[in-house]
Amino acid sequence: MGTGSIKEKSDIRLHCRLSRREFIAGGVALSATTIAGGFLALPRPAIGATSLLSVATGTNYKNIVIDAVDGLGGIKSFVTTGDVVVVKPNIGWNSTPELGGNTHPTVVKTLVELCLDAGASKVKVFDRTCHDARKTYDSSGIMAAVEGLGDSRATIGYIDDRKFVNVSIPRGKTLTEWEFYKDVLETDRLINVPVAKNHGSTTLTLSMKNLMGIIGGNRGQIHWSIDQKLADISSLIKPDLIVLDATRVMLRGGPSGGNIDNVVVKNHVVAGTDPVAVDSYGATLFGMKGTDIGHIKAAYDMGLGEIDLAKITVKGA
Repeated sequence: MGTGSIKEKSDIRLHCRLSRREFIAGGVALSATTIAGGFLALPRPAIGATSLLSVATGTNYKNIVIDAVDGLGGIKSFVTTGDVVVVKPNIGWNSTPELGGNTHPTVVKTLVELCLDAGASKVKVFDRTCHDARKTYDSSGIMAAVEGLGDSRATIGYIDDRKFVNVSIPRGKTLTEWEFYKDVLETDRLINVPVAKNHGSTTLTLSMKNLMGIIGGNRGQIHWSIDQKLADISSLIKPDLIVLDATRVMLRGGPSGGNIDNVVVKNHVVAGTDPVAVDSYGATLFGMKGTDIGHIKAAYDMGLGEIDLAKITVKGA
């Protein structure tokens, strides 16, 4: 693990990734070649060097989100004045919050508020849903939560299929190119906000699986050799911050769920920058280890993060 301060690691992160404004101002055309060779593909020491997790527990979900992020140095370690931020929750299912199919609306709302308070010029919330988006955005409570802020800088919108662009994945072993959402490729900061739950194809869906919501094309094809493909996607898309919602955990029947008997209240929020570490810790909430989950192990084997919790500093656990 690195020995630098949170601020030093944040500075490294800022230097290693061009901002959206710098990218656009440079007059570089958005294409598969430039994205793969540009700011998304640059090495980010914060991912490999900061195996630090912050865990907060409690029944006040706003407070535990704030506590978890504060354990990493606070939101201003990740979002600076003028940033365009994408907050990417799971809004995939026509399911109400207590059923655990989607990220809890309070978790999403709190993160949007934190970004605005940090000076973000715009915060975008969206997901490529599995059920009808108009139903999922409504039943999840996330649309009402974001719109209820009454701040024009915070927007929640449906996916526009015209905004997917083909991108090469230089480190991909099985998936070497795919369509990714342009708003994610162009954003200054990406905050991944998954919900922890069971999944029929991958055993668990945590932070890396949540990135399925920013890809286009026929996602059914991803389910062939899905473990390696999820790791390949994570080799390209590297969130600045991950906040795992484990307030209600779906133990069975995932990912859509629908049966309250399959949900257990955990009241946990886990924050980190290392997707392998976050997902490995998330696996323990189901009585498993990161090495038990194929895509987490595949991402570790690619050097995308730390899987051994003994080598990870966990604050607040």
